Amino acid sequence: MQRSTDTGGRSDREVICMKSSNIGGQAVMEGIMMRNQDQYSIAVRKPDQEIEVKVEPYKSVINCKPLLKIPVIRGVFNFIDSLVVGIKCLMYSATFYEEEEDAAKQEMTEEEKKASEEKEKKEEKAMMTGTLIFSIVIAVAVFMMLPYFLTNLFRQVITSKWAISLLESLVRVAIFLGYLLLVSRMKDIQRTFMYHGAEHKCINCIEHGLELNVENVMKSSRLHKRCGTSFLFFVIIVSAVFLMFIQVESHVWRIVIRLLLVPVIAGVSYEIIRLAGRSENPVVNLLSKPGMALQKLTTREPDESQAEVAIAAVEAVFDWRAFLKENFGYQAVDAAGTGEGAAVPGMDA
Repeated sequence: MQRSTDTGGRSDREVICMKSSNIGGQAVMEGIMMRNQDQYSIAVRKPDQEIEVKVEPYKSVINCKPLLKIPVIRGVFNFIDSLVVGIKCLMYSATFYEEEEDAAKQEMTEEEKKASEEKEKKEEKAMMTGTLIFSIVIAVAVFMMLPYFLTNLFRQVITSKWAISLLESLVRVAIFLGYLLLVSRMKDIQRTFMYHGAEHKCINCIEHGLELNVENVMKSSRLHKRCGTSFLFFVIIVSAVFLMFIQVESHVWRIVIRLLLVPVIAGVSYEIIRLAGRSENPVVNLLSKPGMALQKLTTREPDESQAEVAIAAVEAVFDWRAFLKENFGYQAVDAAGTGEGAAVPGMDA
């Protein structure tokens, strides 16, 4: 295994030798979700400092497995699945930090408690559906439609279709960067970004042949080519390319086309980031660098307690020892390091 080189941060390294584990996850409230094939885990650091781990079967929003193997189309459903599971896990992790039930609820009979739980499940499902729809609508409105309407103000001044398309893309990038900068400065989200970093570090540790322990996790990179932040960056780039070549005169049709292209752009972006996570091609690595640079805004260096949570989440759904044996011949790098690790999963966080 070849030794890594520092890319600027204490733990932000690139390693030449990497084997994709195909696991991915996201940060939740005081915890981490990890998904591996047909199941996912949620590990949460409770107020009493114990780690609670829950494992659930992973079910796609669509049951047609052949459809999920078709390039681009699978990306659309994978994106929706990620949103659904992500919202569900966030809501679950938040329950550990809600105020305790009042005395009246604690004194309920078993039947009353059962009825209350059923009602809460229905309310949770309705809330999750509403949150999902609201999130998609806001994302499309802010990152797809707002740049168009802002750019449209300059159509009488700028006559070139190519120039106006380029301007729209630049406005979209500016809005995206502004959003990331704004969110990254919010104090309430800093710990979530630390868990995001722990998630990346944990998977990087495994994918570069390191045994999964706190020391190795802490020295791994918090950046990865398959991070959700990188996915969003590719969405911006892919949308720019599509809209550069798809030109219509009608104002109404411009809006319709942008709406219709949303799932296509998401699907194509998924295929690109999927390729990036499996390839060490120099061109692919070069294309991945801007997205990885943006991850410095959406991740923070975690502490050891957060690394422990990430390890618990991984071990609940992934046999990392078998992975190291199959891909690295059990030649795991020790803490002192005959090599150093870093890298991450598909659509996360």
